[in-house]
Amino acid sequence: MTTTEDVYTDGIAGLMLDDETHSMSERARRHLWMHFSRMGSYSTDAEIPIMVRGEGAYVYDSRGNRYLDGISSLFTTQLGHGRRDLAEAGRLQAEKLAYYPVWTYAHPMAIDLAERLAGLAPGDLNRVFFTTGGSEAVESAWKLARQYHRLRGDHDRYKVISRDIAYHGTTMGALTITSVIPYRTPFEPLVPGAVKVPNTNLYRADAQHRDDAEAFGLWSADQIEAALLREGPETVAAVFVEPVQNAGGCFTPPPGYFKRLREICDTYGVLLVSDEVICAFGRLGTWFGGQKYDYVPDIITCAKGITSGYAPLGAMIVSDRIAEPFLEADNTFLHGITFAGHPVSCAIALKNIEIIEDEKILEHVLATQDYFFEQLSALRSLPIVGDIRGTGFFWGIELVRDQETRETFTHDEAERLLRGFVSPEMFRRGLICRSDDRGDPVVQLAPPLICGTEEINFMVGTIQEVLTEAINLH
Repeated sequence: MTTTEDVYTDGIAGLMLDDETHSMSERARRHLWMHFSRMGSYSTDAEIPIMVRGEGAYVYDSRGNRYLDGISSLFTTQLGHGRRDLAEAGRLQAEKLAYYPVWTYAHPMAIDLAERLAGLAPGDLNRVFFTTGGSEAVESAWKLARQYHRLRGDHDRYKVISRDIAYHGTTMGALTITSVIPYRTPFEPLVPGAVKVPNTNLYRADAQHRDDAEAFGLWSADQIEAALLREGPETVAAVFVEPVQNAGGCFTPPPGYFKRLREICDTYGVLLVSDEVICAFGRLGTWFGGQKYDYVPDIITCAKGITSGYAPLGAMIVSDRIAEPFLEADNTFLHGITFAGHPVSCAIALKNIEIIEDEKILEHVLATQDYFFEQLSALRSLPIVGDIRGTGFFWGIELVRDQETRETFTHDEAERLLRGFVSPEMFRRGLICRSDDRGDPVVQLAPPLICGTEEINFMVGTIQEVLTEAINLH
């Protein structure tokens, strides 16, 4: 019988060692430092996958193989690949004004996009501070929260509360808010003031709450209040949460969770930051994730789907109440990023939003999410599948050693299962998805929002085939 030790690998086996693809892989191996990659895993015999073009929901590698982009190129390509209308929007703007900063100046694209985002955001979130990505948006939000409290005389409010296993970015502040321990350890000491609370993984809740989602939601929110009281509410600046938590595998909020969390933040004067770098721009079937779960935060952080990945851009959207102290006298938010609000990126974002509206992408996601869940639910017949959770076009499949007891895999077992078999097998069969081990082992699907039943059936069918084979490997 084949074991995971036999198939454990990174990269693609190099079959033609003298062709152009292999040459590109070797050049990449010598000069390109890839992000979050085990660089030592690649070799002459294990090529780096090289993607050369995309079309719709698919990408193609340098050997001509086609793959369904089941993770939207890191939750980013909402409208899919190869859209000439988005590319053309960028070209036209580059010809007119390729770049100018938004440091004490403005340009029409930044103005138009800020106004557009303010119109889409909930409540009174009307002020938009641009960044170039999600980590910068989160970093900006913590800095804003700190300075906001200081301007109001609350000089001791510097701490931030976030949930276990949550990922919020890689800059030093965002990494401090992040709760994935292996990502943090190499860079410690981090920024002081990070406080962690339990996440909303109902599947892993204790027996007292497992069968009562509403009670679990209130308990989870109350853990944030308990942390506030332990730390001293007068020392806490903000709470950072995702509408659906990504790391750990698509933890949806239990009933009543966000209503209670909003009450807690209001009671203690703490800012509620909704990190929607993944959940915004249709991923959940709404413009912003908070709209799906009926809460209005003080700040939204977003990126990724704002341009469908056609240019880098992020944003922090702030309520009028939080912006108000910065509009008085000579007060200044002492923070800025050179390429934030780039004219070309803003032009593409505006076109992206226009297409999402014109093609009724949000309506499509909401109309299709039940079918997506129904197809995924068939995987429960496999003893290796423990839980299926998510919403919209954002789903996680948690894998277990024992379905009845919910026993999970050891770290080494999960490593061999996910990296050694599941990921390479999916890829070999033409599906790119995410095998996530930042908690219990999970396979994630978050395809482009243009996908229909044909693509969903292919994704679920491929996962079923691979997991069926994986049953015999552990």
